[in-house]
Amino acid sequence: MAARASRIENQDAIDTAIVGMLGHPKEARAGVQEAHFLPFNPTDKRTALTYIDGDGKMYRVSKGAPEQILNLAHNKSEIAQKVHAVIDKFAGRGLRSLGVAYQDVPDGRKESQGSPWHFVALLPLFDPPRHDSAETIQRALNLGVNVKMITGDQLAIGKETGRRLGMGTNMYPSSSLLGQNKDESIADLPVDDLIEKADGFAGVFPEHKYEIVKRLQARKHICGMTGDGVNDAPALKKADIGIAVADATDAARSASDVILTEPGLSVIFSAVLTSRAIFQRMKNYTIYAVSITIRIVLGFMLLALIWEFDFPPFMVLIIAILNEGTIMTISKDRVKPSPLPDSWKLVEIFTTGVRIFHVKSLEKTAQDDFQMLASAVFLQVSTISQALIFVTRSRSWSFVERPNFLLVFAFLVAQLIATLIAVYADWAFTSINGIGWGWAGIGWLYNLVFYFPLDIIKFFTRYALSGQAWDLVIEQRIAFTRKKQFGQQERELNAPRTLHGLQPADAKLFPEKASYNKLNQMAEEAKQRADIARYVATCKEFHVWDAFHDLSYFLTVMNLTMCLLMMVHTLKGHVEMVVKPKGLDIDTIQQSYTV
Repeated sequence: MAARASRIENQDAIDTAIVGMLGHPKEARAGVQEAHFLPFNPTDKRTALTYIDGDGKMYRVSKGAPEQILNLAHNKSEIAQKVHAVIDKFAGRGLRSLGVAYQDVPDGRKESQGSPWHFVALLPLFDPPRHDSAETIQRALNLGVNVKMITGDQLAIGKETGRRLGMGTNMYPSSSLLGQNKDESIADLPVDDLIEKADGFAGVFPEHKYEIVKRLQARKHICGMTGDGVNDAPALKKADIGIAVADATDAARSASDVILTEPGLSVIFSAVLTSRAIFQRMKNYTIYAVSITIRIVLGFMLLALIWEFDFPPFMVLIIAILNEGTIMTISKDRVKPSPLPDSWKLVEIFTTGVRIFHVKSLEKTAQDDFQMLASAVFLQVSTISQALIFVTRSRSWSFVERPNFLLVFAFLVAQLIATLIAVYADWAFTSINGIGWGWAGIGWLYNLVFYFPLDIIKFFTRYALSGQAWDLVIEQRIAFTRKKQFGQQERELNAPRTLHGLQPADAKLFPEKASYNKLNQMAEEAKQRADIARYVATCKEFHVWDAFHDLSYFLTVMNLTMCLLMMVHTLKGHVEMVVKPKGLDIDTIQQSYTV
């Protein structure tokens, strides 16, 4: 009956699963003549087929949301308790329920209301998460992106799915958004705080999704929303970043800012990293440009006011040209995305300079030679100014984060030009004279000595502003080493049972670059394991004397049995290997997962 109430063309996932249980899709209409088909819609939440059988009688069969199908039944009051018990049992295992009912249409007209509906059955449906969903969500949480599940399924299904994905089970029904049916633990909690702290909500309607996004935005959160249906369009439009997943409806696509062309959520994770890398380059450029501008302007102003040193303007122009050549390579620089959501914090833009006493000491030893002094100041300012870019681009020590080759090449070329000018230039029109390799070496040595304290100044500034500078030094050597809150402790406790109950949440079920041949091979191996289990199950009815009459069949079954025992032994060893390092109770797990 459920197959008859399904489409045989242009099927959705549910229709595909149901019709796929038949030998051939045409069996869904075998022996009947279709009179009218009612497609699924968000209001009725069911499909229905009116058909005429081989005897010329008209019937109508419907499948859909259990509550909607139950409301059609003429004996609802008698079967409601039993139906709800089965639904709750399915939901506790993470299974959706699909109701099926039928009715007679005595007058033979498809527009007729028909006789009373008869509730037939409940079908369990399992919609497993994608193999990469748990890993993607875990990475997003580690990057400081708080992921919430907003689903129209039952609360029990939502919690089970959240447990499988490692994103927490702190979920509530949609009625709690209206201040109704709250637990005692959240009775006094405002709705805005509840939305912030919850891992998700179940049984929601389109208006609930819109309201959740609206309230989070009111709390100054940047909200991204994923969806695929017409009901998701208002929330997708309201969100700061609306994301239409693959195979989304036209309404969802038009309301979204980003449209995914591939299934899964891992591409969102890649987009987060890419956007943070772009932002980090912009921030590096801004900090460097502001700091070097203030340094040059303030430095030469103090030279003119205190020491009455008139630095040649033409040399300032050369410094600017050399700096611009190096700055242009920042767009190709190798940067590490911020491990947490970042924003423009202008107070973190700091300025670093060089001690002016160096100029005075050099002034004395240069025997008041203004032209040589100008060359020395030019070399010192050019070198330390461009070296500052390596300090501002790094979140940790500047010498442990490898820059892009193009940036290093541009820096070396610029400094080679600046050094040659300082050593050999004898330009009367700009009042400079070469200082020779000796003074040039002293200038380079001085800049090298005072380069390392610039990192200390950077850390001190960030510590004074955020208190997290030393965390950056110690923990952020790579982009994903820093764990953040958002239910981290619960996820760590549930990690051994995430996905298959034993596999850690961050484990990869499939290789990142697995080819289609590799995936097909894995699927074939899974099929062979299923065949082994099926053969062994038949051994209960297999008689030994009959087996000796068919020796080949006996050997086949024995071979398959030995293979299964070897797989069980391997699985047991894998379980112990995963569980023992985590300090878990192996006996308890073996009792729960007995083969």
